[in-house]
Amino acid sequence: MDAVLTLAQLSFPEPTGDAMLAHYLFVSAAMFVIGLVGFVTRKNMIVMFLCTELMFQGAGLALIAFGRHHLGQDGQTFVIFVLCVAAAEAAMALALVVLLFRHRESLSAEAWKDLQG
Repeated sequence: MDAVLTLAQLSFPEPTGDAMLAHYLFVSAAMFVIGLVGFVTRKNMIVMFLCTELMFQGAGLALIAFGRHHLGQDGQTFVIFVLCVAAAEAAMALALVVLLFRHRESLSAEAWKDLQG
């Protein structure tokens, strides 16, 4: 019986401290900024897509950190929605990249300017 009690959570979790929240938010902001800089400076469509995904993950980490800090489930719920949007964006971006490569045989973002329709 004691083994079951030691494996189970004995009490309600305590909120994270401000220092731990600050660490998570720093990592989240760093991920978002790296993704933003990569998206703005790169011309390759696949790298731009990966940078967008990095920005989504940075935002998700911040939502989870705030949810854990306030002992709520809202952060995790919002992350599920962010992941659904990221999955839809991944499917659409992959289709557009394949379409661009078939038409121009290039993955440069400059090639999109010629596809005015």
